[in-house]
Formats: sequence, structure tokens, C-alpha cells
Amino acid sequence: MAFVPTIVVLEGDQTGQELLEEAVRLLSPDVIGLPLHLVRYDLSLENRRATSNRVVYEAAAAMREHGYGLKAATITPEGRGDVGSPNAILRREIDGTVILRTGRPLPGVETIGGITAPIAVVRMATEDAYEAKEWREGEGDEERAFRTTYISARNCRATAEFAFRLARQMGALVFGGPKWTVSPTYEGLLKEAMDEAARRNPDVPYDPQLIDAAYALLIARATRPLVIPCLNRDGDILSDLVLALYGSIAGSESLLIAFDEQFNPRVVMAEAPHGTAPSLQGKNLANPLAMQLAAGALLKQMPDPEYQRAGAAIQEACLQAVAQGVRTADLGGTARTTEFTDEVIRRVKEKLAVPAR
Repeated sequence: MAFVPTIVVLEGDQTGQELLEEAVRLLSPDVIGLPLHLVRYDLSLENRRATSNRVVYEAAAAMREHGYGLKAATITPEGRGDVGSPNAILRREIDGTVILRTGRPLPGVETIGGITAPIAVVRMATEDAYEAKEWREGEGDEERAFRTTYISARNCRATAEFAFRLARQMGALVFGGPKWTVSPTYEGLLKEAMDEAARRNPDVPYDPQLIDAAYALLIARATRPLVIPCLNRDGDILSDLVLALYGSIAGSESLLIAFDEQFNPRVVMAEAPHGTAPSLQGKNLANPLAMQLAAGALLKQMPDPEYQRAGAAIQEACLQAVAQGVRTADLGGTARTTEFTDEVIRRVKEKLAVPAR
């Protein structure tokens, strides 16, 4: 086989690392029947401190070289002067442009508002409030806090174009947008990019809404699949809300995507959207679903149809296991972490044993 991909495995902390290993179990050639190279980087808090974050830069360089990453949840220390979050470094170093999180119904798990269609939040991954310069002036009641932020036309255009291409794949409506009426110069830059993308993609339905209206109308509009392009801060908040609507934040993967000049994915890093859950560490109780969906999503991004088929089999097996009642405690079941993985492995093997049509 000519195409043998390399996945950069970014190790993490606490249950983040435990669940990463459960996802890696699904990527074994004995399970998917395909070869993979895995190269590992230890992004635990201990090693980030020991290397002064050098390991994070090395992992980012490896992802730029190989194109694919699978990341565990990591601890972000709160104190100033510490190593901070590796996510910001990774996003910057691979030129990550969007973060994609797709809420979807989990079989047998009740949704809020009876939502039955998926909602994909396409969040700008950099710039905006998370790269702001902040300072304060004055004292007492006269003290004022200031912040300067920016967004670029390049990132707005990539976010909008990707949202429309994704909507075409999903049969979805491009919905929502920034608060362009209050901020026509700043937030209007994304709205202009969305309007331009709509003109380039006239076959994709488009319903622009101010961000506050998008929140208010979210459940009413979710009778059909939605794709919502967002600024960084808006998307951070909205994606957490959307995933919670489906009963568990563990029911979705998170993809950080860097694009080439034609807005095709150049680097993809997959991870779970949740944190390290220290209270569950070592108990074999945490839900591996999101990390395993992430592993499947990563394979689906590869150019070879056989790897795409394996990725789809992983995601289908995960959701079918949940549908058949094999669930961890957070979804109302009794399965332990490794038991859930065992069931998913069994189902993946069964699916891939049937010849592709």
C-alpha cells in the first residue's frame, strides 16, 4: 500500500491520557486492517514544564510535516508565568484556522428541545478576544480596562468558505453570524466573508442571523442540520451550549483544521472537547466516546478511501454501541471505560470484515 499515514499522538494529563489510549486501541492494524505510523509526544503538564514548552513546538512541527494529530486533554495551569495552555501554541504553530465541533443526537439519550438534527459550529481558531492586548488605567471607580483585538480577512474568508463547503456535505443550512449591526467594521468583516461565500456557493441555503438571534432561534431552527460560522469568542461559548443540547459533551469530537491556499485541509488535529476529569482518573469509569469519535474523524480526513471507510466504521460502531445500551455511567449505563472500547472494537471488526461496495 503506497499511502501509510503518520499520526502525531499528543499525550496529555489524568483521564485525558487514559481516554487517548482507549482511542489508540481502535487504530491498531488488528482492528482497522490498515497500517499506521504513530509518533508520540508527551504534552503532560510535567513534561511541558520540564521542557519549557519545547515539546509542544516539536509536536506542532511534526503535525505540520505529517498532517494529522490526535491530542489528549491537557491541564492548563492557572498561575502567571507558568507554561500556560498548549492549545494556543499548537493553533498558532500549525496555522490552525477553524475549530469544528458537531453536536449530534446520541441514540437513546434525550436531547434538550427534542433536537433531532446535527449542529456544526465552525469557530475561528485564532485572533479575536483570545489574542487581545489588555491593560488598565486609572484607580478606584475611575479605573478602566482596555482591550485591543483584531480579526483578519484571510481567516474570515477561510471560516466562511469552510462553513459553506461543510453545509453542502451535510445537506445543512448556513445559519447565524456575528453581531454585524453593532460592529459593522470589526464583526462586519466576517459577515462580509459569509455573504461572499454565499455568492460563491449559491446551492447552499443561507440564513444569516445576529449572534444573539442565533441563540434565541437555535432550537427552533434545528429541525434541519445547521452549520454556524463564528468568531473565536462566540464560537467558544456557542459550541459548549450546542454540545450540551445533545445530552453529553462527550458525544462529539473537536477538529482543529489548517488550510492550504484553496481552503482544503492541510493539517487536522482531532481531540475530545472535554477536559481531564481528575475525579475519574484511574477508576475506569470515564466515557471514551468523544476521543474515539475523534480518532474516527481523523481517519475520515485522509485521502485514501480505505482509511475513510475505517474512520466511518469507528464512528458508526461507537454510536451503535450506545444505541444498544452499552454506555458509561454519564450516559445512564453501567459499562466501564475498557468495556465500552471492547464493544466498539468488536463492532468495527465486524463492519470492516464485510467487503466495501
